[in-house]
Order: sequence, then C-alpha cells, then structure tokens
Amino acid sequence: MRRQDKGKPQSESKFFADGKSSRMPVPGTIARGQLHEDDAYYLGIVDKMYVGKNPEKIDAELLKLGQMRFNTYCSPCHDRTGHGKGTVPARAIGWVPMDLHDPRVSGMNDGEIFDVISHGRRSMPAYRFQIAVHDRWAIISYVRALQRSTNGTVDDVPQEIRAELR
Repeated sequence: MRRQDKGKPQSESKFFADGKSSRMPVPGTIARGQLHEDDAYYLGIVDKMYVGKNPEKIDAELLKLGQMRFNTYCSPCHDRTGHGKGTVPARAIGWVPMDLHDPRVSGMNDGEIFDVISHGRRSMPAYRFQIAVHDRWAIISYVRALQRSTNGTVDDVPQEIRAELR
C-alpha cells in the first residue's frame, strides 16, 4: 500500500502502448451528478418544442429566489422592472435589451425564455454556466409576475380584496 501504481495527469505511463497516463473516458460515460434525463426541466425543450409551462411549483419562496437572481443577473440590462432601461444600455451604445413586457415576450412559452437565458439571443449572453437550472426557472416565474403586475387589470384582483383598491 505504501507504493501504488497510479497515473498523474499529463504524465508518462509504461503500462499503455502510447505512453500516456491520461485516458479518454469510455464512450457514453456520464460524470456522477451530471445525468439529466428530464429534457423538459434541464433544456426547456421536449420533442423539439418549447415547454409551455414552468415545471417548478410556483410559491412565495420561488418568487423571492427569482427576484434575487433577476436583480443580480438581469436587472443591469433589463432594469428591475423589466423594461430594458438598465445601467448597461444607458452606457453601451447600440445595446438594446428586450422589454420583457413586450407582447412578443409575454407570448413566449416558459421553455423559450429558459432557452434564451441558457443560450442567449442576439446581444444577450448565455447564462447557463452562471445560473443554476432551478434558479433559471425561478427567474422565469418572477418575470411572469412582473408581466402580470404591469399588465394586470382589476379583474385579476380577488373579489374580496377589490374593496381595498383605491
């Protein structure tokens, strides 16, 4: 046990014919914790179609997380209200982020918004390496709440609370 044969990265090996200790993984190998079989959740796409609805259970905790992540990653361009008037476009000539309240964005499936966050679109960079999958779905739920709060009507308010409106 004191002396074991092992291969250190990028070192020589007398065991293999090519003299290299680093080996390619067996085809089809998936690293532990990296098997993501649920395409709807991890890609936002199923059978080449965007997922229509957010797969996460939408509650106050998810919305709070979505707000925090939105304010961290999205608000520099889209501003905290989602209208696309953040600090980045104010200083970067030609940088025009999308107004998240635009009917075209409001009409997108949640899976398409997930894809845009993950892979970027036009001048928007990809955030799949910075934002965890669960957090991306949380951002989408928060964006939907922003859209609803901006485009809402009195009919969206529950009957028992309408009397409190001014």
